[in-house]
Amino acid sequence: MSFFLRWLSALALVAVTYAQPYSTWRDYGGSADSAQYSSLTQINRTNVHKLQRAWTFPTGDNARYFFNPLVIDGTMYVLAKSNSLVALDAATGKELWSSAPDPDIKVITNRGFNYWESKDRSDRRLLLSVNHTLRAYDARNGKLIPSFGSNGRVDLKQGLDRDPQALALVQSLTPGRVFENLLILGSATNQGYGSAPGDLRAFDVLSGKLVWTFHTIPRPGEFGYETWPKDAWKTVGGANVWGEMSVDEKRGILYAPTASAKYNFYGVDRAGANLFADSLLALDARTGKRLWHFQMVHHDIWDYDDATAPKLLTLRHEGKSVDAVAQVSKQGFVWVFNRVTGQPLWPIEERPVPKSDMPGEIVSPTQPFPVKPPPFARQKFTVEDLSPYLSPTDRARFRDEILSARNEGLFTPPGTRPTIQMPGNNGGANWGGAAIDPPNGSLFVVSKDLPCLLKLESEETVTSRTANTPEQKGQLSYAKHCLTCHGADRTSQPSIADAPIRLTRRQIENAIRQGQGPMPGFPTLPAEELSDLIAYLYNPARAAATVPAGDRNPNAIDRYYTGFGFMIASDGLAPIKPPWSTLTKYDLNKGTIEWQIPLGDVPDLAAKGITNTGSHYPKVGPVVTAGGIIFTGTRDRHIRALDTATGKPLWEAEVDTAVEGIPAIYQVNGRQYVVFCAAAQVGLTPGTQKKIQGSYVAFALPQ
Repeated sequence: MSFFLRWLSALALVAVTYAQPYSTWRDYGGSADSAQYSSLTQINRTNVHKLQRAWTFPTGDNARYFFNPLVIDGTMYVLAKSNSLVALDAATGKELWSSAPDPDIKVITNRGFNYWESKDRSDRRLLLSVNHTLRAYDARNGKLIPSFGSNGRVDLKQGLDRDPQALALVQSLTPGRVFENLLILGSATNQGYGSAPGDLRAFDVLSGKLVWTFHTIPRPGEFGYETWPKDAWKTVGGANVWGEMSVDEKRGILYAPTASAKYNFYGVDRAGANLFADSLLALDARTGKRLWHFQMVHHDIWDYDDATAPKLLTLRHEGKSVDAVAQVSKQGFVWVFNRVTGQPLWPIEERPVPKSDMPGEIVSPTQPFPVKPPPFARQKFTVEDLSPYLSPTDRARFRDEILSARNEGLFTPPGTRPTIQMPGNNGGANWGGAAIDPPNGSLFVVSKDLPCLLKLESEETVTSRTANTPEQKGQLSYAKHCLTCHGADRTSQPSIADAPIRLTRRQIENAIRQGQGPMPGFPTLPAEELSDLIAYLYNPARAAATVPAGDRNPNAIDRYYTGFGFMIASDGLAPIKPPWSTLTKYDLNKGTIEWQIPLGDVPDLAAKGITNTGSHYPKVGPVVTAGGIIFTGTRDRHIRALDTATGKPLWEAEVDTAVEGIPAIYQVNGRQYVVFCAAAQVGLTPGTQKKIQGSYVAFALPQ
């Protein structure tokens, strides 16, 4: 074949690949509908065992990344090198350019970017949020586009009808969704009282101007206003979309799953069902008008956010073809609706749930339970469920805690008496945790089982005095975020009482900002509050120093706090019997589970021959391919390829660090690649000072 004919053939292949659905990776999660699916078949069941490393790109630091790369025209965009935008040759991993957004980054969209291009492709943009500002960068060189907003920035704290100076957090770590010339954004309001409202907003990708707003905490005259106290929209925060959204591009419908209202675990100041918290919203993507909604949790006081992207499928239901949307949740439920009407495909029952014993707390007498499909996570934790791998001391401790706690199953309200929560507020499905096989109507869910023990403490109990010193202010912050897990004396497992001895101040700061083990990170904790918290950890005795009896807080209000309450044994593992994480396959045509397997292992146990426990603390996103493969990584530093039909392993590889986030699958020059972000190394092992540099690792078949 002549060079000219080969060139035409290659050009035709590129055109076909570009046009074929799910054949590129131009959006977070692969596509606007969040399928986490690739139609590429070069890598398949028959040859996946031949995969080998094609290239590795070190992040250039030892920070924590869980980034889902984008690939446009053979160029890959990632986050690396101290949160810089980096462009790579997607075939070789060679760096093309890098651009640092700011010298001092407090918060950045670090799970993925948004990409937009004009019809003639002369204008190509990367859209992301940095330090509470929305920004547009030229995708060809990483330079800020000054015509966007004000000198390239849109202040996201503006336009919320709150004092911008009082808002600690308004941007999400997750990217939004591009639809036509709009960028639709959610937000990650913080966890506390006085958080920002969770307004959904759409901005013009060229000018940065606000196009529409949907109030998730309704204003007077808006639908749902009566489900809140009068004027709650002025003070209550949350009901936000900090996780993922999906778009039906053909119909122009946005599907947005919302989080709980704030404060997460105490709702006396927000009596009512609290629409549109914990809801799946279907909005007109062009106008923000509500089309339909369904609320999964009424008056949430369990932090049961819906964080996983809604999945759009076409199913065979009762003999008919139905365009559906499926939403998975922290409770372990799968909710399936008609995508257009919002009608559930299977019945949803309102069932009685326990009452609260907290004064003034009026929980909903019922909560919705889908009759079908069955749950993918365990929803109770009793003495019979204790792990066989607990030490005698831990077993006795957890047995006492379970027997003395209030434990009435799903939706047991937290109170001043310890309360068992299962699945825990960090369990079930989370961001990136589901994928679909569109041609077959299959849904795959990664789930984590991590029970919690919640206990509310009043603000006056925590600090009955005016907080005069940094240590006293830090004690209140500790009570809000850390008390339930680490205990009042900071020795509950995992103990942090000796943290100031074995770790430097910077190492403690990094652990708080980025998270460590089961502990979530607090990347948006205000700098002053972080400093106060560390001061308390270094000198807790000063927080209890005597102050004049009359120096009590005159503005004390009736507020209660609890930490996230993760139940952790002395070896760092959950006290519930494994598997601690699972991968479940559903046939959503029938509403049934086809199979469920443990996902990953715990290295220390695997070294003893104990396997099939599931990895601990997964935050991983599976990707399904038309080649019959599920690709996923885990915290045990392994990357796996599993058979979609059976869940059986077909191939695995070990990398240097833990894997989080969603891999990307793409094709360049006729060669298919799968790339993982292996950069989830967090914290420090006691007694060590070394952190391993992360990397992006791409695999392909031999040339």
